[in-house]
Amino acid sequence: MNRIGLVYDRIRWDEKALARAAAKAGLDLKMVDPKNLCIDALEEPEILKEEFGETVIQRCISYFRGLHVTAVLENSGLLVINPFHVSLVCGNKLFTTLALCKAGVPVPKTLVAFNEEGVAKALEKLSYPAVIKPVVGSWGRLIALVRDKESAQAIIESREQMSNALLQIYYVQEYVQRPPRDIRVLVIGEEVAAASYRYSPKDDWRTNVARGGTSEPCQVTDELEGIALKAAEAVGGGVLAVDCMESPRGILVHEVNGTVEFRGLCSATKVDIPGKIIDYVVKVTKG
Repeated sequence: MNRIGLVYDRIRWDEKALARAAAKAGLDLKMVDPKNLCIDALEEPEILKEEFGETVIQRCISYFRGLHVTAVLENSGLLVINPFHVSLVCGNKLFTTLALCKAGVPVPKTLVAFNEEGVAKALEKLSYPAVIKPVVGSWGRLIALVRDKESAQAIIESREQMSNALLQIYYVQEYVQRPPRDIRVLVIGEEVAAASYRYSPKDDWRTNVARGGTSEPCQVTDELEGIALKAAEAVGGGVLAVDCMESPRGILVHEVNGTVEFRGLCSATKVDIPGKIIDYVVKVTKG
């Protein structure tokens, strides 16, 4: 194998790092922006391999764009990382939680509702404060910490006025009493490659690096490794970021990301994450 593909809709630091790692490994990396493409859903595999490469790393920021590109490529026999099923599950917080629960992975208490009355019942069961999240979304956007009935009502009314049907699916979780940080664990195949603490920025409870959070190295304990590997297996495996919280009940997994941004993790841990991802791509391609 000497050609792999990388599908993207924006070139970030991460994509540049993967391109450098592929070049270092002697691979021909085909960078493909699908936004202006017209892909034949029934195209012959050899033709698609010429355009996309033998194995494709799917890195689209748009969940739906990446998911549909993956479906077309997989249907024609190409190997995509991460596979369609993994991307489908990880891109939807409720699907992820259900997969984790089924596998026995510890998660925060989670309820789902579909209208104002349902959300009120969910918040009554969880008590305040609680967290309302969109089922699809990233970078901490539209995630709300609701501390009382009045603030919850304002958020619900705002969402009910929006035309996005996904925002009328209310994913409601307990607010976990934790340190002002969470833990991001990068799983590549069957290996925990690196882990970091992600600290909340000043005046924000969210830990997303995209929102100003900072990263520091985290020692991978046996407990953390076991939970992260079990979570990765629960959603189907691949290249995954397992996000965990330290709670009074132990480590809880609150999210698994299928399109991993790893700049902060690289900076904090000094682990060659792009190189490890490329090594994994080569390994699974040779099968």
